[in-house]
Amino acid sequence: MKSRWLKWTLVVVAVALVAAVGGALWWALTPLGPTGRALAALKSDTDVKVIETDLGYEFAPAEVPVNGGLIFYPGGRVDVRSYAPLCRRIAAKGHLVVLVRMPLSLAVFGTNRAAEVMASHKEIGWWAIGGHSLGGAMAASYAAKNPDAVKALMLYAAYATGSADLKHTSVWVLDTFGSKDAVLNRENHAAGKQFMPPSYEEIVIHGGNHAQFGDYGPQPGDNEASITASRQQQAAADATERTLQTVAP
Repeated sequence: MKSRWLKWTLVVVAVALVAAVGGALWWALTPLGPTGRALAALKSDTDVKVIETDLGYEFAPAEVPVNGGLIFYPGGRVDVRSYAPLCRRIAAKGHLVVLVRMPLSLAVFGTNRAAEVMASHKEIGWWAIGGHSLGGAMAASYAAKNPDAVKALMLYAAYATGSADLKHTSVWVLDTFGSKDAVLNRENHAAGKQFMPPSYEEIVIHGGNHAQFGDYGPQPGDNEASITASRQQQAAADATERTLQTVAP
């Protein structure tokens, strides 16, 4: 009797594990987005040249000389292509922007991919790194561990934790988020400021929410924005440009 009970217990546990693993894989393999607008932003034109590489997507100004580079980490479980509109806006201002593809759409599994990007672009004299949500947290982690490799960190609806202590570095930090963001943990965000350097700058995009830094549609738990995604992304791109111009040699 005991043997039969143990056998059925093991069967139940095995089935539960398979279901849990299957559910986790389904969750990871069904990222949000991209919208049609995001896919359209992946096409080259007279202003921005876009190419797909093994690492993701590169956006470069078509006619303006490149002034440094920005490495962008996508948010968790968001299709990397969803950030094409924002990256395109930043690139149009004169910067190479590399939108990095992450394993299972989770930047936590590719925190050090920035090093691969830099190694593939020796011609770029200086770099900044940034990301949205989970991608921003992982970008902060990379910056804290490699403060001599990047001049600036861009946090889009993201925050740093104790493992990303930047307060004694010379890295310039831009922290921008939407006033209607209901996904960003405000307590953790406030706590993360203790790890910021003297150059830290916070910019609130009034009317913006969490999802509209990308183009992947509504996000569960988020508030509806009172401005368009285009307007929010332009505000983010303008703030990013000011920071990049500040740190440029």
